[in-house]
Amino acid sequence: MNLESRDDTASDAVVAGYLGVDLTPGFSAARAPVPFTELFRPGKLIETEGLHFSLGGAVANTGLAIKRFGQRVELMGCVGRDALGDLVLARLAQAGAAAGIRRTDRAGTAYGLVLAPPGADRLFLEYPGCNRMFSDDDLDYDAVGRSRLFHFGYPPLMEALWTNGGAGLLTLLGRVRERGVAVSLDMTLPDPDSPSGKADWRAILDAALPLVDIFVPSLEELLFMVAPEQYARLLAAAEGGDLIPVIPPDLVAELAAWVLARGVKIVLIKAGHRGAYLRTGDLDALAAAAPALRLATAGGCPDGVWLKPLPVAPGRFQNACGAGDCAVAGFLSALLNGTGVREAGAYAMLAGRDNLYGQDALAGLRTWQQMTQSLTDGSV
Repeated sequence: MNLESRDDTASDAVVAGYLGVDLTPGFSAARAPVPFTELFRPGKLIETEGLHFSLGGAVANTGLAIKRFGQRVELMGCVGRDALGDLVLARLAQAGAAAGIRRTDRAGTAYGLVLAPPGADRLFLEYPGCNRMFSDDDLDYDAVGRSRLFHFGYPPLMEALWTNGGAGLLTLLGRVRERGVAVSLDMTLPDPDSPSGKADWRAILDAALPLVDIFVPSLEELLFMVAPEQYARLLAAAEGGDLIPVIPPDLVAELAAWVLARGVKIVLIKAGHRGAYLRTGDLDALAAAAPALRLATAGGCPDGVWLKPLPVAPGRFQNACGAGDCAVAGFLSALLNGTGVREAGAYAMLAGRDNLYGQDALAGLRTWQQMTQSLTDGSV
């Protein structure tokens, strides 16, 4: 679709995919950080401070963060005809973003029980619900065609997309690409003991990534999917602790090169407390294929660059729920604003860090103007 055919109702971004509710028990900020294995011992009672309800998944976290950052966003996902579905629609309606959400009787609304104690990464107990049945038919392709960017999140939790070698995902991404819209894709780590965790994700990505322009997985997700044997060895070396520190930098670079060799133009690999690894391919090709994105092609990083994480102010950390989604939102919003790719990486790090300061994914985020001022004057 050419620019002349886009009307005043066009959105800057369509964010689609996984949507649900996160239920997060509160932990006292005064609790000393301890390893998960010590905190959650069988038979131990842990006193909490209330239960926080918030929207979860890429649709809510990334989509609403992009909206907070000043972009025109349309959300597309599905919820069940149940009380949790009512809650999701009510929250999205308050944000003016409920119009593209469909309801179904085929399964309930997804939910995640999020365990996020102070000083630790979060752990999810996840029920995908009706997201398992989400297919390409659940998208409004006319609306997608009027947008500048299409971002999709979490196909490993969406059974209709990853089964049969990812045929459903290929159909969905192909129909988007036909409309000349830039395509961004995020992943999530599947339960290794689930059918999704046993799927051949390397083969699925090998087929799907030629249809993707911007790929934003976490390091653990990408390693699990592309190099499962190395993932298993490094996981054993971590001895039950955090996997991220034991992954060597040269392996990260190899993973990024594998992604770019499949036709992806920008890969941002989120790496938790290590920051993120950013590498670019043929930016001119992306600018030509998706002119509405108005991508700044100068200042790429074809050799790859590590983005350092920003310091966390003492006493301000609340939880890490949605940090990666918010980093993606900062990155994509910067690209939509015509910012160079490296500078967009700085916005990703800032948004991901600010996320840590809120009780849910969005509460700690600032406005785009405030973020820009902070990056300009160095008061990050």
